[in-house]
Amino acid sequence: MKVAVCKYPVGRPRDFQAFAERQRRLLEEAAARGAQVAVLPEYLSLELAALFPAQVHADLHASLAAIQPLRAAWLELFAGLARRTGMHVVAGSFLLDAGGGRYRNRSDLFAPGGGHAWQDKLQLTGFEKATGVIDGGDALKVVDLDGVRAGVSICYDSEFPLPVRAQYEAGARLLLVPSCTDTVAGATRVQVGCLARALENRMFVAQAVTAGQARWSPALDENTGEATLYAPMDAGFPADGVLARTRGDDAWAVADLDFDLLEATRGRAQVANDHDWPGQLQPALVRARLEPL
Repeated sequence: MKVAVCKYPVGRPRDFQAFAERQRRLLEEAAARGAQVAVLPEYLSLELAALFPAQVHADLHASLAAIQPLRAAWLELFAGLARRTGMHVVAGSFLLDAGGGRYRNRSDLFAPGGGHAWQDKLQLTGFEKATGVIDGGDALKVVDLDGVRAGVSICYDSEFPLPVRAQYEAGARLLLVPSCTDTVAGATRVQVGCLARALENRMFVAQAVTAGQARWSPALDENTGEATLYAPMDAGFPADGVLARTRGDDAWAVADLDFDLLEATRGRAQVANDHDWPGQLQPALVRARLEPL
């Protein structure tokens, strides 16, 4: 299965049609490179706040409220692009009104046959908590992508092993990570999280990122990182776990993920974190004791 992850320079579209046209060009480029799955970055919907006056797009709360009427057009756009390109499309994330003035950071996944699934972000960053209006999700899912089970883990969620482990135990062998980080430290944290999840679960991880500067937006102001496809650091895969990574102005990193090889390596692994996971759960090991000296 060929998977593409996007390094997405945040733009300032003049209208929804301009936004839609950019998504079409990007996704058609990924499809032309043979991708069957394409991942766009977290907070992609906040680029739509640029359609509104400064008093709206410079204020996060006003931005969140303003983009809600565009939700139906968003769903129609990406559902249509999945059909048109023949790809499964992870449409970054949309900050969705959950009622009562509260929002959830939702990643929509569209199938070329018309199917639609979603995963809400579970853990909130300090920035998201400070908004006072964003809530974490309360459901964890996996989906089937043409015979390969996959889970979505939005940015910060990729830094938490147990929910991803639950997705792995539900059959996920591909983790899709839309992300948005504004510092080198933040980008490193997500990269380390992705590498760790690939290692401990023997799975592929596909991370998309935002890029560049958007001074007009309080959420998308600075963007750092490279879109990357990760594999376990074991026999048959790169020693550093990196299958493909964007550089410079690259829009996409693309790699052919060999799930047959992934399964075959379980029997000849140098280390078997996925198999040995239960060892850390022994009753004597779940709580440390203070040893007198």
